[in-house]
Amino acid sequence: MFANLFPSSHKDDIIDVMIDRGAAMYEILEFVRPIVLNSARVVEAQIREHGWTVGSRAVVSVLFNLEPVTVPQIATELSLARQNVQRHVDELINLGHVQTRTNPKHRRSVLVELTPEGREVFEQVHARELETLASLASSCNDDELVTASKVLAALNQDIAAKIPGT
Repeated sequence: MFANLFPSSHKDDIIDVMIDRGAAMYEILEFVRPIVLNSARVVEAQIREHGWTVGSRAVVSVLFNLEPVTVPQIATELSLARQNVQRHVDELINLGHVQTRTNPKHRRSVLVELTPEGREVFEQVHARELETLASLASSCNDDELVTASKVLAALNQDIAAKIPGT
């Protein structure tokens, strides 16, 4: 692939660097799955008392930041199927944490928003999460956290760009 780009004396060095970079990215991604799974377990335990799941908590977070929005907009934001988001919205309506209202821009796609109770519960949950998160990775300084965030954001963007049909 790189045979014509580099002099033969440098070709092997460049390939070794690229393989090392690929291995480093792979190692980073190997950490992500257990972090996501373990985080979901911790979050689930903390939100169970409110009747939420990790999925419904994600929907509430989107609503807290972007409301009012439609179910398809929430689905896009979370990279989930609209039907899955609708199920979470229905659960949250039953709990009294979200409500719908008429969408002046679209007759059939209602706007979803938090109720005052839903907003209050989210603020409590989120404050507790931030307190817990502040105590994690204490061996890393602020600059390292910023770098980690940058790397993960770039990986997410580049991987998402490789999804077929996007």
